[in-house]
Amino acid sequence: KQSGALKRKLQSPRGNPPVKRKRKLSINTFRKGATEADRREEGRSSRKPVPKKQLTDKQNESQKKKPFVKTSSLFKNNPDIPEIQRKEVQQVQENVFTTDSFSQLNLHPHLISTINTVLNICSMTSVQKQTIPVLLQGRDALVRSQTGSGKTLAYGIPLVQSLQGMESKIQRSDGPYALVLVPTRELALQSFDTIQKLLKPFTWIVPGVLMGGEKRKSEKARLRKGINILISTPGRLADHIKSTECIHFRRTQWLIIDEADRILDLGFEKDVAVILNALNAVRETRQNVLLSATLTEGVTRLADISLSDPVSISIADEIQKVPEPASQTEREASSSSNCMEQENFAVPETLQQYVMMVPSKLRLVTLAAFILQKCKFEKRHKMIIFFSSCEQVEFHYELLVKVLSGGSEPEQPGRSPLSSVSLQFLRLHGDMEQEVST
Repeated sequence: KQSGALKRKLQSPRGNPPVKRKRKLSINTFRKGATEADRREEGRSSRKPVPKKQLTDKQNESQKKKPFVKTSSLFKNNPDIPEIQRKEVQQVQENVFTTDSFSQLNLHPHLISTINTVLNICSMTSVQKQTIPVLLQGRDALVRSQTGSGKTLAYGIPLVQSLQGMESKIQRSDGPYALVLVPTRELALQSFDTIQKLLKPFTWIVPGVLMGGEKRKSEKARLRKGINILISTPGRLADHIKSTECIHFRRTQWLIIDEADRILDLGFEKDVAVILNALNAVRETRQNVLLSATLTEGVTRLADISLSDPVSISIADEIQKVPEPASQTEREASSSSNCMEQENFAVPETLQQYVMMVPSKLRLVTLAAFILQKCKFEKRHKMIIFFSSCEQVEFHYELLVKVLSGGSEPEQPGRSPLSSVSLQFLRLHGDMEQEVST
């Protein structure tokens, strides 16, 4: 019944059969003999073409959405290099070497023989000639001389001469008779090696070294056995003063602060104050020596608190006595005047200095070219490059290793000659672990 009612509903009122929906036919269906390819072609041609102006507008819009990157030429459009106003400066000259021999000094014959044979040194340097007689007289001294002029022997020779000539023979268990402070572990090892060679004829005097990066347990064991000449960095010695019970300075007669300007630059001023307080607590009378390459305000302040009626020794000047100012105002005035007088310091005569002004974006390529010129294309040289931060050291190290030394990439035929450059790069900065940096 339902199907019959549906049929009657779809039928027209006149009784005609229901009308079927007809499908629209394209023109291709009425063409006789038209192939499928022809029909596709006609369909494409029926589409409306897009104007070129509309296409360019869309392309411009898409380009605007992308970030604009400007490619700058490395060797073009560089700023003009300004002219440097060079002032005529009178270079401070220091006569490093002399013709005087150590035999002219009042030294033990075995000590002179050791200097000549073991150290293979016959004549004194200027700083040694002026410093050794003053220290043999038992005076405090403020020594100012350039790096590498022989300051270690300048205080080491009178120190050994004084200790070996003591009436009561030194025992190892007596503890430190002399304390030498140096800024770095490398200089501590170097100074220890020099003092050890000077003590070769005097075996009863025992030297020792304390420095960062070593085991405290083994250092404490050496301190218990006894060390007569103690060479140490300020930080490690201050740590032992606070934590090691067996260390004492009851018999300490010498205090030597070597490279005082570098000690202060590295931030050891508080550690030096701890050491001075520990020394003054048990023994105030001793011979003090302060050595520095430059006489800064900090070095002058350290000399005021550690030296007593010192003799000022400067290679560029004559030896003159520095009177101790009576008041604090006079002391500060003399400190500032000394700093102004010693503003210019001497550099080694063999050191050649150059300045090159380059645009900022050419600094890296200039540095790479300079490295190649000095270390590859000329005679083999060693080079030290200083940067202003640890991050810059890491960046340039990685870059130069990959570009100039080839990194770990295998050799490929047809590559430029730079790929075969055999250069070895090393890095050193303050963020490195102690085991890696040494």
